[in-house]
Amino acid sequence: MGRQWLHSKKEVTANRRAKVTSKLVREITVAAKMGVPEPDMNPRLALAIEAARKQSVSNDVIARAIKKATSAGDESVNYELVTYEGMGPHNVPVIIECMTENRNRTAPDIRSLFRDAQFGSKVMFLFDHVGIVEATHDKAGLDLEGAAIEAGAQDVEPLENTSEEQSGGRFFTDRTDMYPVVDALKAAGWTVNTAELGYRAKDLVTLDEEDHQKVTAFLERLDDHDDVHRVYAAIK
Repeated sequence: MGRQWLHSKKEVTANRRAKVTSKLVREITVAAKMGVPEPDMNPRLALAIEAARKQSVSNDVIARAIKKATSAGDESVNYELVTYEGMGPHNVPVIIECMTENRNRTAPDIRSLFRDAQFGSKVMFLFDHVGIVEATHDKAGLDLEGAAIEAGAQDVEPLENTSEEQSGGRFFTDRTDMYPVVDALKAAGWTVNTAELGYRAKDLVTLDEEDHQKVTAFLERLDDHDDVHRVYAAIK
């Protein structure tokens, strides 16, 4: 599992929606900073903008986020991607990606959230670094494996919480193939919801319901931190 543990949380509070919006806006700034500030020429930026619009982020907010990446002076923001790893409760390997303008603030904060776990344990080798594309199709019952092969993805699994009228898949790609797979899926009628480089666990830890809830609470605590961009966990 990567971030699929998030789908188990059924209720999304207004506070959490605000945090999601903040992280989407930050991703727009980072994407614009890393490439040209034009979505037609920057696939990562185009996907970030599309994801933000799906969460009803206004065009003005999107424009300001891009401006932060291209401005000098007080409006300029320099985020960097910092990755932490550790062993969560019940020996669940965890990777945390943070977008921060001050790693000296972020590192102690993340360490403090591991109060019931082992911050800094080396677990990266337990994951594959891959492209992860989540997409839906308006036609139900599509052959996901066939769609993955046609698009050039390496693997696929059903996407949680897909309506009965749709097909939904999480497509895994080689890192260099992610954007070509996105283009191929779109050409085949799929709606791409997210596309990002991330981590996929090689083996998953199986827990009983009580322990699973404890680990999920720990992961949500991490994800709620303002600087945390993505959390990946090797848990079923």
